[in-house]
Amino acid sequence: MDDEIFGCTSLLLIKPNHVQESEMDEKRIKSKDKLYALLICAVAFTIIYNTAAWYISTLENISSFVFSFEKYIPFVPWTIIPYLSSGTLFCLVFLLCYDKKQLKLLTQRMLFVTVIAGICFVLFPLRFSLQKPDIGNAIFGYSFQVLKTLDSPFNQSPSLHIAYAFIFWTIFRNFNQKLRLFSMIWLIALGISTLTTYQHHFIDIITGIILAHISFIVFPDQKNNFRYRNFQVANFYFLSGWIIFSISLFLNQFFGRVWLLLLWPALVMLLTGYHYQKNAVHFLKDKNGNIPVWKKIFYAPYQLIYYICWKWLRKNKAPIEIMQKIYISSRLSTADVQQIEINENTFVYDLSAELEETSLIKERSKYYSVPFLDIGTFDVEETKKLVHQITENYQQLPGNGKILIHCTMGFTRSSSMGTLVIKNILSLPLDQTITHMKSVNKNAIIHSYAEDFLKYFTYYEQRNF
Repeated sequence: MDDEIFGCTSLLLIKPNHVQESEMDEKRIKSKDKLYALLICAVAFTIIYNTAAWYISTLENISSFVFSFEKYIPFVPWTIIPYLSSGTLFCLVFLLCYDKKQLKLLTQRMLFVTVIAGICFVLFPLRFSLQKPDIGNAIFGYSFQVLKTLDSPFNQSPSLHIAYAFIFWTIFRNFNQKLRLFSMIWLIALGISTLTTYQHHFIDIITGIILAHISFIVFPDQKNNFRYRNFQVANFYFLSGWIIFSISLFLNQFFGRVWLLLLWPALVMLLTGYHYQKNAVHFLKDKNGNIPVWKKIFYAPYQLIYYICWKWLRKNKAPIEIMQKIYISSRLSTADVQQIEINENTFVYDLSAELEETSLIKERSKYYSVPFLDIGTFDVEETKKLVHQITENYQQLPGNGKILIHCTMGFTRSSSMGTLVIKNILSLPLDQTITHMKSVNKNAIIHSYAEDFLKYFTYYEQRNF
């Protein structure tokens, strides 16, 4: 699912009243803007959907794709109610936008999934193949008659009901707790109803979910804002999870049940996306940096990917001295440890959330596990504590002491944390510190979101000095 802001410490910048009022006027959204956006999306849907339906109706021998397990899906007449509610929610969601940015993002995503779905309808025409049973209830029977006149049996995959439902949630998630829970249950019921009203096959549901997450990636919410970074990364995990899930079902359909084993890595990817949304930095490691055996087994696909990347793609295999007695690096192997003298006066700060520390380092040094999610956000308070702790230990280092800061790959987390440590110890301007970091560490990667965090953290420190 899309962005849901977690409890990262935030700070409101204090600005003059006239500046605040000016910015509020720019962000304030008018009813006519909402109706205009709704009209654009509604017209686009009507034209694209009906044109695709007309074109496919002129074709001969339109095929269907049905998974073997779909014969067990029951027909549930009353679920026509949540199914038909999609049209109402389509209109409502635009009216609930609270600023221009949100309305623009919603409009972009709605138009994107509508256009892409229309292209898929034409290029890969499918039709629903199951016969609906007789409906005894007069109200439900009339509802299905209305549906028959409005909905096409051809525009199947991807399901716009599903894609739209995921996009609706990006707005509805801002409700209060009770209304949010109700809307979540209702959207789940809407998704299930696509199957139980015999309007869609399962392939339509999967492709609808995939299309929605592609829209979240193509049109991210506040791309360079570090507070939203975890949700942007989470969408990649969700997308990969659903793609692997789809591949598993397809291979099972044609080549046997052994391919259902792919549901395991699919589930791991989906759960990892969830952990990113919640900024669960300890979803693998405990407070001591150890990973329980059951987690090593369950998350083996995830850890295997990281191990391969670490083995073959990391750059900083030898620790780099960014200032006297402070080093940064990737996770060191046993052989790499020999390149830096590790003793009881060596402080090692492990920022990796994915892989356990090399046992030799744990045995010989003063080891601290302070995990941050890879290419994810930095928690302000945790970063503040860590920077101050490293600074205090640095100031008390004995003659043979040193500090090593490392993450898994040695690109972003260690470079960003090293930048803040240097700035704090030497009291340098941020721009000068970043320039210094990039000059001594040619492999440093400080993305725009990380730079946004560094600037925010600098302001936060100055204001709370």
